Amino acid sequence: AGAPEHVRADIPAWLAPHFEAAFAADWVAEAAALAGRPPLDLRVNTLKVDREKAERQLAHLDVARTLYSPVGLRIAPVDGPRRHPNVQVEEAFQRGRIEVQDEGSQLCALLSGARPGEQVLDFCAGAGGKTLALAARMENRGQIFAYDADRNRLAPIFDRLQRAGARNVQVRSPRPGVLDDLAGHMDRVLVDAPCSGTGVWRRRPDSKWRITPETLERRTGEQDAVLRAAARFVRPGGILAYATCSILPVENDERIAAFLSAHGEFSPLPMRQAWADALPDVAPPDLSERALLLSPRRTATDGFCLTLLRSRS
Repeated sequence: AGAPEHVRADIPAWLAPHFEAAFAADWVAEAAALAGRPPLDLRVNTLKVDREKAERQLAHLDVARTLYSPVGLRIAPVDGPRRHPNVQVEEAFQRGRIEVQDEGSQLCALLSGARPGEQVLDFCAGAGGKTLALAARMENRGQIFAYDADRNRLAPIFDRLQRAGARNVQVRSPRPGVLDDLAGHMDRVLVDAPCSGTGVWRRRPDSKWRITPETLERRTGEQDAVLRAAARFVRPGGILAYATCSILPVENDERIAAFLSAHGEFSPLPMRQAWADALPDVAPPDLSERALLLSPRRTATDGFCLTLLRSRS
C-alpha cells in the first residue's frame, strides 16, 4: 500500500500522467485492472446462426452472454495454470458460426452504425475481425471494401470471409491508386488505427514494458496520417469512425482534436445518440459526450476508444 502509485498500478512510471489524464482519480485501479486475466469472447456470426442457437451449441464450454454486445458470448477468465479451451476446433467455429473477438471490439463495429445497403470502407482492416462484424451487421447487403496498407496483416482475411459466408466484401490489396475510385463516395469509413495497444495489455502483458515514449510518438504520427488519408473517402454527410485499442488520451482525444482543427468539414457525433441508434435495447455504460472509452474495470472488456465524426453535407 505504501508503494509509489505507478508500482501499485503495475505500469512504467513515465505512463502514469497519461493514465491519470484518462481516468483521473481512478487511474491506479484502472491501470491495475489491465494486469488481470482476460475472458475469451466470441462473436456470433448472425449470417449463419442466432445467439441462442450458438449458445446451445457451445454450452459445454460454459459460455455466457456478454453484457453489452447483443451478438457476444463469453468464456470466463481461467484460474491458475489452466488455459481457455481451443474454440477453433469446435464445429461452430469451423462452420463460421462464431469468431473470436473481444466484446469491446464488437461494440466498436456495432456503434460504427453500418446499415444494410451502405457503402463502407474498413481502412485498416488487418485480418478482418471488424470487417466480418460489419458484414454480419449489414446482412450481406451493400458493399464493404477491406483495405490495409500491410498486405501481410491482410492475408488471413480471405479464408475468414469464406468461412463466415461474408459475400459483400471486396478486398483491396495495397498498391498505388487502389482506392481512388472510392474517394468521396463512402457512407462510412472505419479507421481501426495502429496504436500502442495499452488496452489489450491483459492479452500481451510483455508489451507494457517494451513501449517507449519514442514508440508512442511514432504511433501518434501514424494516427494523424491515417485519419487524413481516410477522410477523403467519406461522402458529404457520411461518417468517419476512429477507433483504437488504447486508453491513452494522446492517441484518442488529442488526435481527434488535431484532426478537427485541420478538417472543419467534420464534427463529432454525440456518443449517447450513436449508442441509442445502434443498440436501442441495451443499457449503455457511462458515456462521455464525444467518445466511448472501454476498459477492463469499467466495462469488463479490453480497452478501446471510439469516436464518430460526421462530414457536413
